[in-house]
Amino acid sequence: MPANRFYSFFDFETLDERPRHEGEYRNAFQIDRDRIIHSSAFRRLQSKTQVFLSGEYDFYRTRLTHSIEVAQIGRSICGWLAQQSQYLDDDCFIDPDLVESACLSHDLGHPPFGHAGERTLHRLMEPYGGFEGNAQTLRILTQTLFSEGRVGMNPTRALLDGVLKYKTLFAEKPANKANHYLYNDQERWLDFTLGGQAFPVELTPGKVRNGFKSIECQIMDWADDTAYSLNDLADGIHAGFINVSKVERWAADQALEDEDGTNVEFLCKAMRDGRVEGRLNRLIGECIRATKLVPNANFLSQSTKRHQFVLEIDPAQRRRADLHKKIALDLVFLSPQLQQLDHKADFILKRMFDVLRERYIEPSQPKGLHLMPAAIEKQILEAESASERARLVCDWIANMTDHFAFRTYRRLFDADFGSITDFV
Repeated sequence: MPANRFYSFFDFETLDERPRHEGEYRNAFQIDRDRIIHSSAFRRLQSKTQVFLSGEYDFYRTRLTHSIEVAQIGRSICGWLAQQSQYLDDDCFIDPDLVESACLSHDLGHPPFGHAGERTLHRLMEPYGGFEGNAQTLRILTQTLFSEGRVGMNPTRALLDGVLKYKTLFAEKPANKANHYLYNDQERWLDFTLGGQAFPVELTPGKVRNGFKSIECQIMDWADDTAYSLNDLADGIHAGFINVSKVERWAADQALEDEDGTNVEFLCKAMRDGRVEGRLNRLIGECIRATKLVPNANFLSQSTKRHQFVLEIDPAQRRRADLHKKIALDLVFLSPQLQQLDHKADFILKRMFDVLRERYIEPSQPKGLHLMPAAIEKQILEAESASERARLVCDWIANMTDHFAFRTYRRLFDADFGSITDFV
């Protein structure tokens, strides 16, 4: 039995048995974390968009630096809860290595060009089972992380549950709803995560079911909210999209409560004083201390302590995070500059996908040009359906960094780009 009474064999179990190495000095959660950190999927996050295209300036955040910041916040929440909660003690605590693993891996499935890329692939893959960043993260962890063996990392049940923000299958999602689902063929891993137990009738597919999360997933989710509601805001300020006059004009057009007005003034003062990083970093600490555990009962509570608690967030901190996200959305993400880049991202991914669909997914001829790596072509030829072929094509596109997507597009469509020596 593990030394930490918060966890049992149920939490450490993997779908397939892991080999035991003599003298192993790590527990199962530490092995999960190490496998993520040493994966190519994790390294690719250094060149994937967070707010601005990666590489535009050295100091803007990428998916990688964002994930590291989320992991730090997640570990700190674990430390805060261990110190403050009456339900935890030195022998019974939320494992910070497990939470770190969930935080480090939560964006592995995101495609190039940020949420714009995710929306485009969701639309293009709709006839073939959809595309969703969280579902793609699960696919990477369970099926493709170690591509040379076409296998995943065989994660623990607790890590799968810590990563799965959504638990509705593509076939179950309400019509015309946002892309918050798992792929249909991932039911095997969802079933394992739940220990083979069926959802009760009150957890209907969609928003209600997607709200059912382990305590580690709740911590990861709030750490993610904290990071992008503060750090994305800081990047927007440094890039010049957000300044005092723009925020004041924005606030004048909103129906803000007094509490919101106070938070807006705090932000404006930080900008006037030239203390944006310091003031916003201080708010990270407030978001960490805004958490507490509240007991909860549900259909998995008897199987694991991970489902015996809800992470309660101070409403004032939640409100401020929502305010910051709204400012970032309106002044940064909906700005003409970023909307133009979103349009370009959509154009690039659609043109690449259309070419690959014609060549590989629904080919009019059995053979054609070799447009994809030989190993992936072999898998496509072995696939039995258009949906399987589309998923493999989508995997290749989703794995691309921003720069690799640009280069691939130019090789396919730019007559002045590329040569016989250009293999990168």
